[in-house]
Amino acid sequence: MGFPSKRRSGRRRGSHTVAVIGTDRKAAQHRQIEVRRMSAPAARTALFPVGPTTPLSYAPGSPERAHTADALARIRSTGYDVPNIIGGEEVRTGREVPVVTPHDHATQLGTVHWAGAAETQRAIDAALATASWWGRLPWEDRVAPFLRAADLLEHGSWRHHLNAATMLELSKTTYQADIDAACETLDFIRANVKNMLDLYGVQPGSRPGEWNTAEYRPLEGFVFAVTPFNFTCMNNLAFGPAVLGNTVVWKPAESASLVAHLSLQLLREAGLPDGVVNVVYGDGAEIGEVALGHRDLAAVHFTGSTGTFQHIWRTVGQNVASYRNYPRLVGETGGKDFILAHPSADLDTLAAACIRGAYEFQGQKCSAASRLYVPRSLWPELRERLVAMTESVVVGDPTLPETYVGAVINARQHAKHAAALKQAREERLVVVGGSTDDSTGWFVDPTILEVDDPFSPFITEELFAPVLTAYVYEDADWDRTLRLVDESTPYGLTGAVFATDEAAVRQADDALRYTAGNFYVNDKPTGSVVGAQPFGGARASGTNDKAGTVWNLIRFASPRSVKRNHLPVTDYRYPHLES
Repeated sequence: MGFPSKRRSGRRRGSHTVAVIGTDRKAAQHRQIEVRRMSAPAARTALFPVGPTTPLSYAPGSPERAHTADALARIRSTGYDVPNIIGGEEVRTGREVPVVTPHDHATQLGTVHWAGAAETQRAIDAALATASWWGRLPWEDRVAPFLRAADLLEHGSWRHHLNAATMLELSKTTYQADIDAACETLDFIRANVKNMLDLYGVQPGSRPGEWNTAEYRPLEGFVFAVTPFNFTCMNNLAFGPAVLGNTVVWKPAESASLVAHLSLQLLREAGLPDGVVNVVYGDGAEIGEVALGHRDLAAVHFTGSTGTFQHIWRTVGQNVASYRNYPRLVGETGGKDFILAHPSADLDTLAAACIRGAYEFQGQKCSAASRLYVPRSLWPELRERLVAMTESVVVGDPTLPETYVGAVINARQHAKHAAALKQAREERLVVVGGSTDDSTGWFVDPTILEVDDPFSPFITEELFAPVLTAYVYEDADWDRTLRLVDESTPYGLTGAVFATDEAAVRQADDALRYTAGNFYVNDKPTGSVVGAQPFGGARASGTNDKAGTVWNLIRFASPRSVKRNHLPVTDYRYPHLES
């Protein structure tokens, strides 16, 4: 297994092995591609069932628990030197930044080399050079390394290795890491292939004498993929467009360098050709200035903050006359996701959903439950249950099996949360929790707040922390509360309604139609599954292009209509011209 920063003289390319000696490597690669272009089968092949992949149990004594322990030890002891990967070359800049563990910030996993303007331009040049042939390959050749990577991830030691890196660099528990780094990563890969073939199958009709087809070309230029820290599987933002034949400049979040590096190493081991995905690490503003200003920018595939995406949108708008094409902007951004309880809600189900929805992965999910609307008749008992359950949650090292909540991602985020909770304590809003500690790791206690003002910043502004803010409404104010849920924030990502009264569910479904792109009934508003609950929202939460679906992929394809005329016309005149 080709782990970090090691290159071999022979690399697997699908079912072929290419021996590479010195500078002949590029020529050998291109000769092989030409052979495969001529010999690849034209027919579509039957595919496997696509997801969802079931996470492993990690029960005591299970093989996966032992394998994960070994992988954790290996990653802790490796001392990674993470380079940029540009056109297949490992580029080290000397601008080294430590890769640390959030729950033990004195522990350093290695260093990453930050890129600047020059490296970003090199990555763009490599992507554009590769685009001249990658998008012309038969689809079977393009998808081969991706499908092989999915198999390696599901059935080999890569699963435990990438999970362990996610646990250490992102502070995820074992179960959360397996859902993310393993299950969703490989489900996205396989879903992208299926969705691509479904897209290719959408063809126009033809009349006698002509044959009409739709060709789904990759975009002209490069895709700029910007991924967040909170999900390893968001490597899909770089991988998905590449399946369609696009080439990519990938800028991962500063606090997720190692998991991005390993994700790309997995694909390279599976045979992804050099230059298809080029990764540059570093400051978003510095890298973005070059990428967003380039005339060959074809698309931005983004997940991150609402403010950053709006900056990208403004920048592209200001530069719109200088691009070769109008860039596609695809973004999934912030949220202030709700749980709305009707007086008929089941308390047991509601309480469990509040804890899971608000606290899993420290609330660092754009879908995390962060505002709760509860009727006065239910609040005393629900409050008591939430306090007891919150106090039972174990906060600490996520590599320990009993831990439920790890650390937030970095010192900057911790400081923001510490300031917010200090204000909450001063305003006497804390029901349970409310403390922070950064002495060893960047920990924020699971917290329940209660506000009287439905427009309090704690119930309208995104925190990205394990904090759930409750607003108690009078039972008779159900209709008004529906309007509050809809109008109190600019977001429209996820939300959940709890009720056993079906009339109330129908009313909420209608009133909150645009309040959430992912709407849940009697379930927490998190945990969407690739292929089951296509994820994404609108309003200030993004463009709602639903990652893992054909609606997302079409944003990275440029259709061309082709008409082949079988009965050529030789006279310009029409019959009606006859006198």
